[in-house]
Amino acid sequence: MKKLLGLLLAMTMAWPVTASAEVLKNVDLKGEIQTIASDARHDKGNMYKSGTNFRVLAGLSADLVEDVRANVLFQYNDAWLSGTEGNTVQNYWNDVRLAEANVVLSNLFCCLEATVGRQFYGDEDSAVMYFGPNHYVFGMNKAPSLDGAKLVYSDDFKTFTMLAGKLVDVRTTSAGATIVDDNWTVYGLDLKLNLTDTLTAQVYGYDFMNSKYDAAREKRHEGFYGAKATFAPEAATLSAEYARGYEANRLFREGNDSPYMVKVDAALNMDVITPRAAFYYAKGVVSQFGNYYPGLAIGHALAGHGDSFAEYSADGVRMFNVGVDYVWNKFVFSLDGFSFQDRTAKDSSTWEADLVAKYNHNDYVQLFAGIGYAKYSNAESDTFGRKNQDTKDNTVGQLGMLIKF
Repeated sequence: MKKLLGLLLAMTMAWPVTASAEVLKNVDLKGEIQTIASDARHDKGNMYKSGTNFRVLAGLSADLVEDVRANVLFQYNDAWLSGTEGNTVQNYWNDVRLAEANVVLSNLFCCLEATVGRQFYGDEDSAVMYFGPNHYVFGMNKAPSLDGAKLVYSDDFKTFTMLAGKLVDVRTTSAGATIVDDNWTVYGLDLKLNLTDTLTAQVYGYDFMNSKYDAAREKRHEGFYGAKATFAPEAATLSAEYARGYEANRLFREGNDSPYMVKVDAALNMDVITPRAAFYYAKGVVSQFGNYYPGLAIGHALAGHGDSFAEYSADGVRMFNVGVDYVWNKFVFSLDGFSFQDRTAKDSSTWEADLVAKYNHNDYVQLFAGIGYAKYSNAESDTFGRKNQDTKDNTVGQLGMLIKF
């Protein structure tokens, strides 16, 4: 990344004088400020701690010359430092990291768009692939990025994306240990098709290659591939997704017991009221790069502990969710019920009920608050897969603010 920034600076310094007047047109300040305060009554294992999250993403986006746009975005976390740690500018500056620094080339060969450099990638609602800021999730204020190149071809019928890059600070545990670091190189292909006005289809595949793997205990390649279909006639939306993971020393070579997941979502928008339903089923852990953390208590706690929702138990999980959204003036009220259970349903279910209110002050500022209550099962294994440990019911309260600019 340092070499890339140096190259960009050198190119700018060497740009002809006749072109310099055209540099830095349409400069925009972009970013967001997010803060979340959360308080919880814990289970016996104290898996989830109360506290406050704070994150600032701020940078610039500017047109350099025709069809060339540059983006720089800095990230700052944890504004409230303890004791004397926050008394100097240096302590705050140490928390600043480069989240994005890229150049976007449009109309490349008259049909492509290329993004080169550090960037966010994926769909924030995806269960398998997303690098970027998480919203409304306590404990997830650090946004991971990719250093790489993305090439996109798009027309009215299809969008085809090719990706190659290195991972940057993907995820850390509560103790600060890195789960996935920059030893991993990622390659991806993603094809989206607009089959009709109401039906879209998507197929994708991603491979993560470990350049420093230990052949005695690790696999060189990990990854997943899948397909998703979305049917959206008028006010209704129905989507179904299937993804399968693999782990091998050779590309796309699956084992005999590969993990997989199925996710189905449905919603009916009736203006003021929108009923929703979701079903999630996973065998094993398909991917730890997703952003799917349902609920304030169960998925909320797992996210804050650096684990993905797919790691609900060692063998997998099944989840049912029924909810409704109600819109009143600038308010949106959401009521959700969840049933979480191990994949084979050998243990009884854990239940959760959430009530969330969001106030849209304007197009850029949103306030939100929520309360969730989880009733754990009395099975031998608790919700987090720990054996022979008593659990208590869990109550979570949350307040937050999100400003986008």
